[in-house]
Amino acid sequence: MQESEFAETKSKDVTVPEINSQAGTITKLQPPVQSQEQWLKYGEQVSSFLGTLPEYLGSFFNQYKQPLVTLGLVLTAIVSVKVLLAILDALNDIPLVAPTFELIGIGYSAWFVYRYLLKASTREELTSEITTLKSQVVGEQTPEA
Repeated sequence: MQESEFAETKSKDVTVPEINSQAGTITKLQPPVQSQEQWLKYGEQVSSFLGTLPEYLGSFFNQYKQPLVTLGLVLTAIVSVKVLLAILDALNDIPLVAPTFELIGIGYSAWFVYRYLLKASTREELTSEITTLKSQVVGEQTPEA
């Protein structure tokens, strides 16, 4: 192998100054190339957008109030059903809770039949209570039989 083939060559015309010639010195960074005017321009654009945002959102909500409320109610109902099903599933996994709820349901059903369905007078009382509740919910008076 020839040594001249891989010999190091140095250009005597160009010299590169050492950045840190002294030990422990910190190199200073050059200031950014972007000017302050560009940053001010961006700041003004963001500020104007944020200034008009409440007005824009208010007009959007006023224009689409009914569909937004309907969508919110539908999403709330879906989330509520999911949470209720998760709670019931968690309660069903606890030992003795499911049979206890079944006994409570059977007991309440037996009490309801005894209280309202055995006698004709109590059935009339139940009918009048249902009619009163229906008129309160619907808001109109139903003719009584």
